[in-house]
Amino acid sequence: MKRRDFMSLLGGIAAMPMYSPLLARAQQPGKMRHVGVLQGGLARGDAGGQAEAAAFEDGLKELGWKPGVTIDLDYHWPGAELDAVRTAANAIAATRPDVVVSRSTPATSAMIDSGVPLVFVLVVDPIGSRFVQNFAHPGGNVTGFSSFEGSVGGKWLELLKEASPTLSQVAILFNPETAPFAEEFLESAQTAAKTLRATVIAAPCHNTAEIESAFAARAHATGGGIIAITDTFLTEHHDLINELATRYRLPVISGGRVFVLSGGLIAYAVDFADIYRRAAGYVDRILHGTRPGELPVQEPAKFTLSINLKAARAIGLTLPQTLVAQADEVIE
Repeated sequence: MKRRDFMSLLGGIAAMPMYSPLLARAQQPGKMRHVGVLQGGLARGDAGGQAEAAAFEDGLKELGWKPGVTIDLDYHWPGAELDAVRTAANAIAATRPDVVVSRSTPATSAMIDSGVPLVFVLVVDPIGSRFVQNFAHPGGNVTGFSSFEGSVGGKWLELLKEASPTLSQVAILFNPETAPFAEEFLESAQTAAKTLRATVIAAPCHNTAEIESAFAARAHATGGGIIAITDTFLTEHHDLINELATRYRLPVISGGRVFVLSGGLIAYAVDFADIYRRAAGYVDRILHGTRPGELPVQEPAKFTLSINLKAARAIGLTLPQTLVAQADEVIE
């Protein structure tokens, strides 16, 4: 097992926050700061979400904050349904927090007009979504941490083809409402497909019935496979996607580690916990007076390749040892 760290141009900024635990400014006696955390795409009790929250709180503690004493963390877990996300965003805004952390594009979109200082995490295209002007100078009251860029679509296809060399017909799964950025992934995967002897098509899914239809269609195609992009809707239904992959004996690669932990085949994903630790540094700086728009948007610093050998056996697939050797995490 090994870990590969891909450092972005701006990644070093969060690695060396402005305030160390010993040098952080003293908090005003008796004054507790209020931070809203909108965990878009996740329901309360989600194991991955709890790990993200723990990493965020660890980051804050390292900077001298004491949850429940000097800082109040107000978590909301609306799941992926857009109306629920908007309702949660309105509830957070009504409390007038000092800063909000918004997880995902839908959650950030729901908070963006609240006027509250905002740090987004796991947003694919913050410029295209009109959250910020540019990465170096976001402007306004918003900054944060992007997740994947569109070119990862080609990487997902390459890894899936390496796992299943006979792969030739691949569908990219996404919900247009929760993943308006999906076109970028589709284009990069289609570009990579030209040299990988594969065909890539879009498989938009608005509900679970359409997810199953997409799987059934690939099962009837020779060399079928599925790419489940980073999308809050798909993440919410990761158990269904894993079950369909086994039922239809299809290789699936996803953009979230939670898929593999719950029985999926392969995930190539951003290290979500690392993003949350770094977000704590931005929250700290904003609480100490820095304007969000003065803090550059940062790209991912760590990616992980996770492989589930049990899932491979369940669909009758023997993974090449060269691929397994690349993995940061192998589930037996």
